[in-house]
Amino acid sequence: MAETPETILCPYCGSVQMSAQRCNACGGRFDEHSRLATQIATVLRGRHKPIYTPHVDVGDFVVVINASKVHVTGKKRDAKKYYNYSGYPGGLRAWTFDELMTRDPKRVIEHAVRGMLPKNRLARKQITKLKVYGGADHPHTAQAPESLAN
Repeated sequence: MAETPETILCPYCGSVQMSAQRCNACGGRFDEHSRLATQIATVLRGRHKPIYTPHVDVGDFVVVINASKVHVTGKKRDAKKYYNYSGYPGGLRAWTFDELMTRDPKRVIEHAVRGMLPKNRLARKQITKLKVYGGADHPHTAQAPESLAN
């Protein structure tokens, strides 16, 4: 008797061609910044799609408006620090959440989202699909961004 080959079950693997990239918009108004960053990181990676594959960029573009209106809970407004080190002796600079919000509110959102993505080449490509604006105006109206579901 001839042996029949066994059926090999392969796991599903999505591809960039199978994924239609959309543009999503979310407003930072009245949102706690880490909860907002979690939703954004999920959409950037594509984990909300059934064709999600960890090593393929199947995520969508995200436009964040009203980034200057995000808030934090507790004493984090004064206690949370953001650091930048130039690499030189004495080159460590630190800002509180309040100082950074008055200086550049989009860096707060970008820093939180970047911390929730993996640390590799794919994440560096995915973070470029994040567009953050401090006010309500943005130049992406032609892409007809859809609202992120909460």
